[in-house]
Amino acid sequence: MIRRRITDRLRTLLDESPAVALLGPRQVGKTTLAQDLGEGRDSIYLDLESDADRAKLSDPELYLAAHEDKLVILDEVQRMPGLFQNLRGLIDRGRRKGLRSGRFLLLGSASIDLLRQSGETLAGRIAYAELAPLDPLEVGPTDLDRLWLRGGFPDSFLAKGDPASLRWRRDFIRTYLERDIPALGPRIAAETLRRFWTMLAHRQSALSNAADLGRALGVDGKTVASYLDLLVDLMLVRRLEPWHANIGKRLVRSPRIYVRDTGILHALLGLGTMDDLLGHPVAGASWEGLVIETAHATMPDGTEAQFYRSGAGAEVDLVLTLPGGGCWAIEVKRSLAPKVERGFHHACEDLQPERRIVVYPGVEAFPLPNGIEVMSLRQFGQELSALR
Repeated sequence: MIRRRITDRLRTLLDESPAVALLGPRQVGKTTLAQDLGEGRDSIYLDLESDADRAKLSDPELYLAAHEDKLVILDEVQRMPGLFQNLRGLIDRGRRKGLRSGRFLLLGSASIDLLRQSGETLAGRIAYAELAPLDPLEVGPTDLDRLWLRGGFPDSFLAKGDPASLRWRRDFIRTYLERDIPALGPRIAAETLRRFWTMLAHRQSALSNAADLGRALGVDGKTVASYLDLLVDLMLVRRLEPWHANIGKRLVRSPRIYVRDTGILHALLGLGTMDDLLGHPVAGASWEGLVIETAHATMPDGTEAQFYRSGAGAEVDLVLTLPGGGCWAIEVKRSLAPKVERGFHHACEDLQPERRIVVYPGVEAFPLPNGIEVMSLRQFGQELSALR
């Protein structure tokens, strides 16, 4: 499966920067994509979870200096945080020799750790890209329901049947809890973190409330915050921040929380078929999460994604503030005959958006009164992608 949009972006970044970090959760396809990129040029690949490859880097500068004419792909680079200082020296020496682009491609599954490490030592020398699970623009128009149910991890989406897909996702969750997270350092009981992750799934799209979650888990609010930070750092959960400005209104300040991949969300809730999903109360919030992830995957760089909610009940599911100024107000509906509530109109009076959009599960686009555009999820992604 060729992911053209991110592949083209990576090629551009490698032409412009000596180091590029490709971030994304495990099993999302980073290694496959990086190796495909490496086939078109002289390159070497090192997996830093492999003892043999780690041994090659016992003296990183000596080994990597011998390959300064190649693209060096370093997978799971957060496993060797001390390596970033060596990369800085190699990049600076290479620049003096005229080697200014395409030297290192760093793959990582822990965004904040990787960003912190690279940001401290590679400032001005590194560019970043995120590889998210598959989105509606990367699958066929008839595959949207399968993408929604199974999520966008390639092995889950492409499984032979729904039972096989659900087994893969359950194994993915178990591997993260029992192996990957402990390997990153946090000492959290796997069952405790599973309960927390499942609680977030039941509260998909709800406002974050550390006190309530802490009471349910038997821990304090600070501990809940640390659990949430961890899942956000691993790019498994998204915090959607509230829109705020000095407009003289009381606005909600707490973020909304989403399990980012709908397939993982459904596996946490034991939903293996479309009938299971459509009969569950989470269906609407799950669809909303898919729309929000599609926006993040397709919107131009520099776009701010937030939601709007006032104390008086004015509400917009997603507010996109575009890099050139102005914003789009997006309402998400799971109905084929969407109706817009009064709260959306009141919010638009406050926001004065350039476009008012309702994303629904149908195919045909049509207008509603007050300048509202109703469109499919696929069209919504295409409209955003066209702004890049």
